[in-house]
Amino acid sequence: MQMALKAVYALAMAGLALGLSTTMYADSLTAKTEQGKVHGKAINDGKVKAFMGLPYAAPPVGELRWKAPQPPAKWKGERDATTYGAHCAQGRVFDDMIFQDAGESEDCLFLNVYAPAQAKDKARLPVLFWIHGGGYAGGASSEPRHNGDFLPLKSVVLVTINYRLGALGFLATADLAKEANGVAGNYGLLDMVSALQWVKTNIKNFGGDPGNVTIFGESAGSFAVSTLMASPMAQGLFHKAIGESGGALGEGALAYQPLAVREVADAEWVATLGVTNLAELRALPVDKILDGAKKKGMVGFPPVIDGKLLVEPVTDTYAAGKQSHVPLMAGWNRDEGSFLANDMTAEKWKAMAAGLYKERAEDFLKLYPGDTNEQAADSAGAYGGDAFIAFGTWKWLEAHRKTGASPVYRYHFELRALPSKYHLGTFAFHSDDIEYVFGTLDTRPGQTVRLEDRTLSDQMMTYWTNFAKTGDPNGTGLPAWPKYDKDDSLIRLDSTIISGPDTLRPRYEFLLKGMPPMRF
Repeated sequence: MQMALKAVYALAMAGLALGLSTTMYADSLTAKTEQGKVHGKAINDGKVKAFMGLPYAAPPVGELRWKAPQPPAKWKGERDATTYGAHCAQGRVFDDMIFQDAGESEDCLFLNVYAPAQAKDKARLPVLFWIHGGGYAGGASSEPRHNGDFLPLKSVVLVTINYRLGALGFLATADLAKEANGVAGNYGLLDMVSALQWVKTNIKNFGGDPGNVTIFGESAGSFAVSTLMASPMAQGLFHKAIGESGGALGEGALAYQPLAVREVADAEWVATLGVTNLAELRALPVDKILDGAKKKGMVGFPPVIDGKLLVEPVTDTYAAGKQSHVPLMAGWNRDEGSFLANDMTAEKWKAMAAGLYKERAEDFLKLYPGDTNEQAADSAGAYGGDAFIAFGTWKWLEAHRKTGASPVYRYHFELRALPSKYHLGTFAFHSDDIEYVFGTLDTRPGQTVRLEDRTLSDQMMTYWTNFAKTGDPNGTGLPAWPKYDKDDSLIRLDSTIISGPDTLRPRYEFLLKGMPPMRF
């Protein structure tokens, strides 16, 4: 008993040392939401408080499968918020996606809030709202690389979310449209809007500022950021945007189609499941839906131009200047297309150029030369990255700086990581930037983390959080990051950070004249 009393006394003294009363210390891990009180936990040696598995919408199951998210239920008492909620039902999409939650479920519309330990409910700290990647088919907020231990140390509140994926998140059929007044699909994007509305209503109780929210995401999450900027439903719910490797203004695997086109394709897929109406479809076990979705490929169910969340092609919205006029920071990684360089030779590369670009092949090879096997491999990697991710992201940056009436900043992530369990070779590969932005490099299995990795990670965390605070990534102690303005200046994130004009613009101007579709 005496030892227990000493422990309580020590805890109280620790609270007093931080300028907190014992009552305030206990209350600091409790917060109010519109649904009820929640009790979180301290992480990162008590430096950060975490509230996990918070429902921002009702479980999208039964009759709510393939419907817009509905408000979550209220509860009495105090809800435990010390563990992640289930991740959304999905197939096995990427080997490097590891989840720390209780498992997989359709009941998955949860978010997590991380705040500095000392943040009070009136702190009004900037909010960073993370949208994970995974081709709109995989991923979750519970991946270790998205842990919230470190970003809040930069005086921000971090929110990470789950959203519906694949067929469960984006199926668009005529029957679904009929019951929803002509709108179908995009349930995963509607989930994001719902989560942003939850943030607007509740985040002040966690120390966040609902008037200063930055949406950011990687890969499909970056596509989502550019899409939310184009959506009339999301306007006013965020105030800044960051895109990491992806923009919904290009072509390729994540091209968005009109609802009428998708209704036909998705109806053909539904017919393979052996059901004849919507009630039977909703009654199917989730495993049968996931198994059937494999036939459509990894990104068989991208977003759709549904007439509500997206009233027109994203490109058209930006061209007309109707997107959210908010500061934008976006870029991509050096080796996004390293997969195309495998076993490439000069002979193969020239044949590929002739096949893809025909009468334009000579001009193509001036920009992506392949006179030697080594040169061909380098050009294949460069073109693979452009076709896969860079070109669409570049078009997004270009469009917003022309019509967005807001500051734009562009980066190129160039530091090549050492090999790890899931990424062999030394590349700045697709998704490589995530652990640098979150400060979670130590979560990578089997990779040695160097001093230059940790240094760049801290610099990137500071750039990102500076941008969230002011709309400008620059700050004391950091190399200057110029605006992406008339001289095409960008910053190069490497062991030594430098900035300067874009030297690759001729490649993207060539691709603007027409880029044949490629399967990834």
